[in-house]
Parts: sequence; C-alpha cells; structure tokens
Amino acid sequence: MEVMSLAAAQPNLHAIVVMLLVVVALGLFASERIPLATSSLSILVFLTLFFELVPYQTSHGVLRASDFFSGFGHQALVAVCALMIAGQALVRTGALEPVGRQLAKLWSVSPLLSFLATLLSGAILSAFVNNTPIVILLLPILISVSLKTATPASDLLMPVGFATSIGGMATSIGTSTNLLVVAVAAELGLHEFGMFDFALPAMIAGGVGLLYLWIIAPRLMPYREARLPTVSPRHFSAQLRIHDDSIVNGKPLSKVIELAGGNLEVNQILRGSENTRLVALPDMTLRSGDRILLKSTPERLKELETVLGASLFANNERVDDEHPLRDSTQQIAEVVVVPGSSLDGSTLMGARFSDRYQLMVLALFRSSKWANQPGTEHIEETRLHSGDVLLVQGAVPSIKRLKSSRNLLVLDNKAAIPVSAKAPLALLIMALIISSAALGILPIAVSALCGVLLMLVTGCLKWFDAGRALSVPVILIIVTSLAMGTAMVETGGAAIIANAYVGFTEGLSPTIILSGLLLMMAILTNVVSNNAAAVIGTPIAIGIAQQLGQPAEPFVLAVIFGANMSFATPMAYQTNLLVMNAGNYRFSDFVRVGLPLVFIMWLLLSFLLPLLYGMY
Repeated sequence: MEVMSLAAAQPNLHAIVVMLLVVVALGLFASERIPLATSSLSILVFLTLFFELVPYQTSHGVLRASDFFSGFGHQALVAVCALMIAGQALVRTGALEPVGRQLAKLWSVSPLLSFLATLLSGAILSAFVNNTPIVILLLPILISVSLKTATPASDLLMPVGFATSIGGMATSIGTSTNLLVVAVAAELGLHEFGMFDFALPAMIAGGVGLLYLWIIAPRLMPYREARLPTVSPRHFSAQLRIHDDSIVNGKPLSKVIELAGGNLEVNQILRGSENTRLVALPDMTLRSGDRILLKSTPERLKELETVLGASLFANNERVDDEHPLRDSTQQIAEVVVVPGSSLDGSTLMGARFSDRYQLMVLALFRSSKWANQPGTEHIEETRLHSGDVLLVQGAVPSIKRLKSSRNLLVLDNKAAIPVSAKAPLALLIMALIISSAALGILPIAVSALCGVLLMLVTGCLKWFDAGRALSVPVILIIVTSLAMGTAMVETGGAAIIANAYVGFTEGLSPTIILSGLLLMMAILTNVVSNNAAAVIGTPIAIGIAQQLGQPAEPFVLAVIFGANMSFATPMAYQTNLLVMNAGNYRFSDFVRVGLPLVFIMWLLLSFLLPLLYGMY
C-alpha cells in the first residue's frame, strides 16, 4: 500500500462505496446481535465482490478482489496467530502458575502492597503475552483473596483487568492491535517500530493509570454481591424405596419422572435381595422393593418421598430429622467458560459434560452479552458462550480435573493448576521469541513461528491445543480490517477523510489535532472492534500528519494507544466480559471506573506524544 497525495485525493465511486462500507462495518462490529465472525465475513465478501465486478484502476494497476485476500497471509496476522499459540503453551504447561502462587502468598502479608504487586505483575506480563490468559491466571487468586479477607471481589477484579490492558500498550507485541498498526504503518512507508520504541510514553501514562487503579478505583466501585447464591442448591445421592402401597408400584419409571416435573436424574434401579443393578429406562415397570438411585435437592427428595409413598434412604439410613442428607465428598464450584474453550458455542448435552467431567450443573448465569438470547428451560440444552458462569457440584477430584482441563476457569484457589515439567522449557522458548524480535535478529512473525514449532516439537503443546488457541472471529476481523484499510488507501478514501479532519480542525495547533485523534480512537474502541478501528485509523492518521507537515510517528501512536483504551464498556474487550461476570459488575460500573481512566490516559498521552516527538 502507498499513501495517496492528499492534494490529489478526489471523491470517486469506489472511495464513496468504501467509506460507506466502513461505516456499515463499524455499526455491525458494535452490534451484539450478529456474531463478529459473520459480520467480518459479510463485509469481506461484499468488498471483494464489488471490486471484482467493478474494477478500480490505480496508478500501479487494477485493484481486484485478490488484493483483499492478502490479509490471510499478512505478516501481522501470522504473528498474532503464532503468539496466541505460544501463549496457549504457557497456559497448558502452567508456566505462569509460580507467579500466581507468589502473589497469593504475598496477600497474607500485606493486602495493600499485594494489590499493587498484582496490578504491576498483570501489566508487565501483558506487555509480552496476550492478556486473556493473564486474567484467567489471576482471577482465581483474587476470588480466593476476596473470600479470605472479606474484601469485595468487585474492588479487585476490574482494576486488575484494566491493568493488563494498560500493560499491553507498552510493546509492539503487547496486543494484536499494536502488531497490526505497526505492520500497516510500515507498509505505508514509515520506519517500522521496534518492540520497545513506544514503551516510554506507555510506561509514564500507564504508571499514573496503575496508581489510579490501585488507590482511587476501588473507592469508586459500589459493593456487588456474588452472582450465584452463596447457599448453593446442593444435590445429594439417595434411594427411594418402593412399597406395596406406593403410587408408582407397577407403573413405569416415566411416571416417577413425570411426578418430579420431568427433570430428575435417575442413575440406576436396584432390584431384589442381590441388589441387581438395572439400567433406568423410562418404560421399565417398577416393583415393590425396588430402590431408585437418584440425585436431587433435599427438598425435592422429601417431596418425592411423600408424593410416591416411598421411603427415602441414604447410606443405608432412613432420612429424617435426626439423620439428614450428608455428602462430605461433594464440593460446589463456580466456573467460567473461557474464550477458546471447546464449550464455547456448544451445549452441555452436546459436549457430554456430565459424563466427561463427572459433575452436575446446578445453575447457569448467562454472560451479559447473551443474557437476552432466546434459550431453553433446560440448562443442558442451552448454548454456552465465553463468559457464562456455571455452578457445578461433584467430587473434589472431579473439580481438580476440571481446573486442569483449561476449558473452564474455576473461581476458587483450592485446586492448584498442575505445573508441567515442560513449563521451564515453554518459558525459555517464549523468552527466545521475545528477545530475538526485540534485538532485531528476526521479525516477530518469523520468531513467533519458530517458537511455535519448538513448542510442538518439544511437547510443550499438542496440535489440538494449538488449534484451540486460534480464534476464528479474531482472524476474520483482522483480515477484513486489512482489506478495508487497503481499499481506503487505494481509492483515496483515507486521504479524503484526513483532508476533512484537517479542514474541520483548521486553525487548531497540531497538538490539539493529535489529541482529538487520540480521543476519537478511544471512543471508537469502546464501541467497535479495536482492531478494525486501528487498521482503518492508521492510514488516516498518516494522512493527517502529512497534511500538517508533522512527523507521522506520534499520530500512529495516537491510534495504537487510543485503540487500546478499552476501559469504558464491558463489550470493548473479552477480558472485560470475563471480569464482569466474576465480579458481578454492571455496565454503569465500567463507565464509572473506566471512563476516568480513559480521560487520565488521554490527557497524559496528549501531552507526552507531542513532547517526545518535537511537536511543541
């Protein structure tokens, strides 16, 4: 791509269509009704179809549909995918777990300093690793701390989530947004940013932001109760013994299920003095003396005992006031469906959750993004999405296995993540990826690909896990954003918008114009996809700089930093949705705490970028 001369940029059919398509795309990306992957693919199809049917003549040839597919092989996309896979290896091997253990120990010594250490750790780690696994690592620790210290989880979770987003601003690999902007800017003729080239303004502004999150943010946060009830509806194993006068004597098992309201877990039926175990088929005829093995709440079991005219037994004892139901081997846990989980987009029945994990799902709390989606009255038939919270019950070993599976985030700190023997090796490979790119030995796309190969060859990662690390919506939004960016530049749309912006701000200083661009990107990223806003904004930022006769670097950094300020809404970034469910936050909480953080970062960077790049 090549930036067109702003003076020569004139509106034309293709430029107008592309600019309208960008507006439509941003509207679709902001909508929660249409999946992001579907919106991205629709825009890409329309864009390629239009330029194939109506070719556009540029100074160096015809712009055709094939030019928009180059995003699938773009170095930035390769780097993003490779880093996502490498980050998955750190999660699978438990390589980051020692950091979590040390932070957990520190909380018992000094909670206030520990909170600061957690904020700093989350920010530093997120400068080199995608912040989603960092948040997943820290959430159980903070939930446990909240329970032990009687500190509301809502005081801790949102600040830590925001700290990881701040940390991602500091390096060129901190977020996929950074990688995309750096790559697009280099294609447009700018000198490619090194890994730490913009770390200084990010560290200064981020340092003030972290202080705000440490001292002020918890005081702004209203108290929020846990989403799921603390008095959990435990299910107990028991026997219902059928008598001669039982209402279901001589009736099929389906009659019992009907009297239970159609939702009862019957495991087996014991028959005769030899305790013959029979499969619980709905058409099986019950006899006097049969014992139905089932699980349910104490209230429902006692109700069934009365309705059926049966006797309720547990552990060979009649259940009564002196011998209540007990099950010391069972544990309740709250778990969150994480991005990339095999359960994301599936149902509990389709995933065979109960058989696979030997756990019973007691309740489901929908992610706010999907709260209004039509569902079903049965939890097992409801399609799950990342951010949904499940209340499960099962034996302690089953809870531990669930945590080690990585499909769900267990919101407690009782079952530690097992650290694989490959963890040090995974850390070493990640360090080699980062250092080789930072020292300029290899481009980040090449070093990350080499690292992924080493992770696979050494057994730190399986191909199955590598595939799960990739996100189809992320890939499609990147490709579509790159395609729209190409179309904006080649048709002159970016130059037209840059001209219009400079004309609108005529008479203002370059510093104010840059500040306005930074604020505009910050607003966009809280409403639409940050990658789309950044890729489309990059050529516009360079065009503005050229029109003003100013260095392009600070304007490109305004795009990077603005597109990372996803603090004011829960839908702005996937980690916001994770902490929203765990902390029971409302939309207004993000506005109350996140909006001041956006303004703090905006004001500081509006001062720092012109100062550091000689614009004053």
